[in-house]
Amino acid sequence: MIISPHRKRARSGTIRDTSIGCEMNLRFWLFPTLLSAALCVASGAQAQTRVGEAVVIQNEVVRVAATATPINVGDSMLRDETVRTGADSAARFVMADSTNLSLGPSATLKLDRTVFNDEHSYRDVAIRMTTGAFRFVTGHSEKAAYKITTPLATIGVRGTTLDILSQRGRSVVVLQDGAASVCTLSFQCVQLTQPGDTAIITSTGGKVSISKANTPPWTFAATCAANAGLCSVSQYADASPTVTPAVNDDGMLCGR
Repeated sequence: MIISPHRKRARSGTIRDTSIGCEMNLRFWLFPTLLSAALCVASGAQAQTRVGEAVVIQNEVVRVAATATPINVGDSMLRDETVRTGADSAARFVMADSTNLSLGPSATLKLDRTVFNDEHSYRDVAIRMTTGAFRFVTGHSEKAAYKITTPLATIGVRGTTLDILSQRGRSVVVLQDGAASVCTLSFQCVQLTQPGDTAIITSTGGKVSISKANTPPWTFAATCAANAGLCSVSQYADASPTVTPAVNDDGMLCGR
């Protein structure tokens, strides 16, 4: 007699069907895998991390994703998002560690990475200033946590206030307070240690050069004059890293 692989002969001589047990075991092992996959899909679709808040919005300010969504005062600034201001527009955001980021007209800023140390400080925060004029005021995080880039420069922050202009083929970094190190992508660097110290990075014919000046050719002051609130400094005391609590967004569940 041929016995099905799902049927075994019991000691009593009868044949018992094991297919039900196999099916139940399969379901038992598949359930956690399917649940994890479902949560990962939900995480990618819904979970976002709030890293700050809009405190000044002038005219057209949007977050850019599949579509451009207007940003209003009180709206969250989210991790890994791009923010853009229109012509005659400006914005100021306060991040969870009380870093203040001001954007002038026609500016584009990308939060490349934010890793929280706790609710009110970062272990790692990377900000890409693609184009336009910016003012950056450090918050409570360790200065080494900040990494600022333009298409031509990387900026190491040692304190406190920087004006940054990013244009096609040119970046200007003006120290208002504290200290900073400004380098080209090929690691030519200048140190800014006194208020007014300026790094000027230019790209001509594929050749990038950096120079230091003591008299800045530009500052964010004119933008401040148009809207004094852009250059105020706010503390962000009510910072909570996550806005969607259903999934732990540190990515451990999904293997990131």
